[in-house]
Amino acid sequence: MRLFLRCLLCCLAFCNLARADPQFKLLVLAAPNKYHYEYIPVAREGFERLGKLHAFEMTYATGLWALDGDLKQYAAIVLLNTSGEEFSDAQRRKFEDYVNGGGNVAVVHRAIIIPPGKWPWYEKLVGRSFTIHPMMQTAVVRTVDAGFPATFGVPARWIWSDEWYELANPHDVAIRPVLNVDERTYDPGRIWPGQVAKGMGADHPVSWYHSVGRARVFVTALGHDVNMYRDRHYLDHLYGGIWWAATGRGVAESR
Repeated sequence: MRLFLRCLLCCLAFCNLARADPQFKLLVLAAPNKYHYEYIPVAREGFERLGKLHAFEMTYATGLWALDGDLKQYAAIVLLNTSGEEFSDAQRRKFEDYVNGGGNVAVVHRAIIIPPGKWPWYEKLVGRSFTIHPMMQTAVVRTVDAGFPATFGVPARWIWSDEWYELANPHDVAIRPVLNVDERTYDPGRIWPGQVAKGMGADHPVSWYHSVGRARVFVTALGHDVNMYRDRHYLDHLYGGIWWAATGRGVAESR
């Protein structure tokens, strides 16, 4: 019995030691809003599994109170369907200081959207501005940068169903597209009465990355439905981009 207890204590000590040495720490902001709230517990489970699999630590916050703390502890902040339009003035200043100091960001789906002119700095951070989207439809997503980690876990031609955001570039920001959607495989004009969507043509990015000063920024417009946060390909896509944002690794090794 004593031998069993000693072995058990050694195992617990080893497990605690392993958990105490994460690669990096993330802040995941998953605040509810009108159209995105059901995903929150499902995405949390997905992120927790990723954390155990890939040995990173995470603060998963469903309120913006997390921005009031020490942001320097985080290798990256993940804006998970949580847009900067919801930040207070003080939180905006703290977030800007974090990024200007070299803090990294991953922007996911709804977090892209902010009313034009409300916070131009944030629009430049994202790199593209949302204009409209048609009804959710199935389409083919095509890899355009096979050397970027957010593509490593997805097919080169990927059948996916989402809201295909149409985007503008009012601030003339240079981005590096990762995934494009093929507009020939869905109807860009399928939209609600009174609204008009026309598509973007052959150059329609749905994921990209760029730098803002010393900060790395990864963006994906994919991720509308709650069930997507159970999908292996989507989680591989998401983690690949977050891993790059947090560490800067993965790109050079693949090229």
